[in-house]
Amino acid sequence: MANGTAAPTDLDTRLEAHRTELTGYCYRMLGSSFEAEDAVQDTMVRAWRGYATFEGRSSLRSWLYRIATNVCLDMLTAGNKRARPMDLTEPTPLARAALSPRPDNTWLEPMPDARVLPSTHDPAEAAVAKESVRLAFMAALQQLPAKQRVVLILREVLAWKASEVAELLDTSVASVNSALQRARATLAERQEPGAEAAVSDPLDEDQRKLLDRYVAAFEGYDMAALTALLHEDAVMTMPPFDLWLTGTRDITDFMTTLGAPCAGSRLVPVQVNGLPGFAQYKPDPDNGGFMPWAVQVLEISEGRITGFHCFLDTQRWFPLFDLPLHLEAETDQVEQGA
Repeated sequence: MANGTAAPTDLDTRLEAHRTELTGYCYRMLGSSFEAEDAVQDTMVRAWRGYATFEGRSSLRSWLYRIATNVCLDMLTAGNKRARPMDLTEPTPLARAALSPRPDNTWLEPMPDARVLPSTHDPAEAAVAKESVRLAFMAALQQLPAKQRVVLILREVLAWKASEVAELLDTSVASVNSALQRARATLAERQEPGAEAAVSDPLDEDQRKLLDRYVAAFEGYDMAALTALLHEDAVMTMPPFDLWLTGTRDITDFMTTLGAPCAGSRLVPVQVNGLPGFAQYKPDPDNGGFMPWAVQVLEISEGRITGFHCFLDTQRWFPLFDLPLHLEAETDQVEQGA
């Protein structure tokens, strides 16, 4: 079919076929679930409007990535770097804990796997894709200058050739290789001890058992059982609050003091940022049943939970994960929407 003559429905179908991978790309670039989806929608609109001038010198996919890159670079001109609480402050001892919120645009945001990880039959490719949306890697990406971020994602995550990246950025292969080297050095400097979340895909038997024990401990609010599952240096975060805690004692003491209203919660499994997670519903004292409270993202290493990250803006996150905003009292589980 000649360029510029695609039927509207045919062009829509061709563009939509790239939506998930483009959302993953924009999410890695921007660190925001909603900004990523806005960027992809802008990309689709620009592609639709500009399709008549698309000359076919590159593939439609490469052309879309060029548009998406320009959209993301425009959005990043404000210089905002999204972060996790531990990127901004020192850990807070429980005795001085205070729940101080920061604006939404401060935080690295969670993302459902299904929105950013295209289906693949290649286990190695799937593993790289999952690792590249995990919170620690995403936080490190945010520290890179925008062009280095583009180069690292396209070269290391999406396995583009240096020549392809150079063409997209209208630069030289030498410039791309230099940017990649600098980006790798920055990430190596930021490598945190124990930051790797060693989660297999699919979960192995020990990991499944660990999560089963976690659900039983959390829903039973059994702090002794929970302590047995946490690494001694485990970290707990709760965006939009900048407070973060480290160590089993502070985490479990927090849960029985400021976090005491979470006793009796229900957990619904979700796949988030390439890691196991749960939607947490806590008892609703006004309406009965359970109300949404947090999307939890768990990092696991060497048979223990090393990261316990709770995203509390449920009016935004639960619809993003296709989750209901209320559970009836007799409902212990709910199937996550497609």
